Parts: sequence; C-alpha cells; structure tokens
Amino acid sequence: MSGWDELYRENILDHYKHPRNQGTLEHPDVSFEDANPLCGDRLRMDFQIRDGRIIAVRFSGQGCSISQASASMLSEKLEGMTLDDAKKISREDVLEMLGIELGPVRLKCALLALKTLKGGVYGLHQWPGEEGEEKP
Repeated sequence: MSGWDELYRENILDHYKHPRNQGTLEHPDVSFEDANPLCGDRLRMDFQIRDGRIIAVRFSGQGCSISQASASMLSEKLEGMTLDDAKKISREDVLEMLGIELGPVRLKCALLALKTLKGGVYGLHQWPGEEGEEKP
C-alpha cells in the first residue's frame, strides 16, 4: 500500500468517525432520501437553498464507512456551491475525493451520497435527459 493510499484511508476513517454536517435541517428547502438495498446503507440529505446556492446541507442515515465518509466529504464540498455546479458533480469527482480504488460492491456505497444529491437537486427522481418521463 502506498503512502497516498494510507493517507486517503485515514481521511475516510476520519470522516466516518467525525462526520461533518451530520444531522438534519429544521426547515429544509429540499430533502431527499435514498438507499442501497444490496448492503442496507440509507442516506438522507437536507438542503437550504437561497438564490440558487446551497447555503446549508446536512446528512443522516446509516451505513458503512465508505458511504458515510462519502456523504461527509460531499456535504463539505456542497456548502456555498450553486445548484448548477452541484448538478455537474460526477461519479469521478466523488471517487477522486475518496482517493482509493473500489470494487463494484463498494462503488455503490461510495456513490450513494451522489445519488441522493442528484435526487434532491433534480427533484422527484428526475435526472438529466429524463424531463417529461413518468416515474413509477
């Protein structure tokens, strides 16, 4: 294991043990919850938005160290960001933030926060290119 891998692993454990922005917002403008049924991870994200900018974000839920650390890291990145910029966050951005190689099972854990963010900022499971499509 390289020194960089160890550093990233320590950062993930730090975010897991000392999560940033964990909790709920009393009066969120947007709240969205999602889950990874394969492993049981659940995540809720609350957002306060003013003038097209995320001014506060909180997350709550339960799951493995990867899913919770990813939510903590992403929440730090989101505060102060415009909705347009938040919509541009990609899976590559999240994986770069985590900084370690992940197998297919752990990938879903790492991307749950991104999936929850996208569900919240696009609303009602509407993803880019799906405007006008009916959702069950």
